[in-house]
Amino acid sequence: QVQLVESGGGSVQAGGSLRLSCVTAGVTMGSACMAWVRQNPGKEREGVATIVHLGSERYVDSVKGRFTISKDLAKNTLYLQMNNLNPDDTAMYYCALGLRRGGPCQPQNDFLYWGQGTQVTVSS
Repeated sequence: QVQLVESGGGSVQAGGSLRLSCVTAGVTMGSACMAWVRQNPGKEREGVATIVHLGSERYVDSVKGRFTISKDLAKNTLYLQMNNLNPDDTAMYYCALGLRRGGPCQPQNDFLYWGQGTQVTVSS
């Protein structure tokens, strides 16, 4: 059974930083497409970042240069380092794994397995 458990969310002021973690179980992370996706109530999900391996990272334009996605295979953990946060980054952030319909590993894709989410709130 695949399990994804996020942590690291919280409340910060604009300009601050947070690091989200996603611990995985029941799956081999090494060659899997993994993603961070965010959503606010009443709005569509937005893929933020994806990774298969080092050098394959993809980001939505609004977070380029501020967010960094990474995998630690020894710890079975996916990370999202978020710097220079602004109020538009406020959302529930979900960890996701596996492509639902195939295709390239990129934020615009849809994903197979999901965690429960961790809330990020950025105040101005």
